[in-house]
Amino acid sequence: MTTATRTQCIQNVRDLPSPPLIVMELLNIVDQDNLDIALLAGKVSQDMALTAKTLRLANSAYFATAVKVTTIHQAITLLGFQNVRTLITKAALTGCFPERTCKGFDHTVFWRHSCDASVAAGILARHIGMHPDIAMTAALLHDIGRLVLVSCFPDEYARVLARYHEHGGALIEAERDILDIDHAEAGELLAISWNFSDTMRLAIAGHHEPDRHGVGFLAALVHIANAIVHQLASSDEGHELAPSVARTAWQALNLNDETYARICGETQRAIARQR
Repeated sequence: MTTATRTQCIQNVRDLPSPPLIVMELLNIVDQDNLDIALLAGKVSQDMALTAKTLRLANSAYFATAVKVTTIHQAITLLGFQNVRTLITKAALTGCFPERTCKGFDHTVFWRHSCDASVAAGILARHIGMHPDIAMTAALLHDIGRLVLVSCFPDEYARVLARYHEHGGALIEAERDILDIDHAEAGELLAISWNFSDTMRLAIAGHHEPDRHGVGFLAALVHIANAIVHQLASSDEGHELAPSVARTAWQALNLNDETYARICGETQRAIARQR
């Protein structure tokens, strides 16, 4: 991106409201077996607005349960800690980015894709013997730069979407052509501003370019999770388009066609159970 574009984006990111501290704590707690769930539930419950949003999501069709969820602790018991972390994060971040400011951008579709990518990342992580929490959190946040661009440049991003829908190709290329910045770069700027861990920052920055030097293994995993979800969505819509997967990411996870197909099937079933 140009210096002027970067400066403007940095200033716009700084103007965005930060998530509650408890959300930042949840995002940075990964790979820990001794979590005090009751303590975390208590902290979230102290924020009434966040609790209300989280419980509303927990009782939505996406996470339908046999009983009505009335407390954060009950949600964790019924849905699992990672699912509730996803809900809390989604509930908090929707308050940081204004909605319905950009023509053609659907926040519901955005979050559905992000949550589905999180599911795929968890399955991939378990397949390779990696703790799923960090993978699922990174995948949930991988496209957060799109929310940055939609919020900071709504008119310009509407043009990005119009070009993408008219001409096809890669959305990230349309972003670069019109905005001179893409959502991976914008996501990295937000990750820096919000003090995400370096591992999380690099996964967000590199999820479209996992072969870029220094982005790390997590970027490769999120790259593949993203591809799986896009492929499943294309199949559901009757298209045959399969997104390309970088060879370096494929090799990093030691995948083959049979294993990839099995993970796609498992992801599809897991997503279907949540809807």
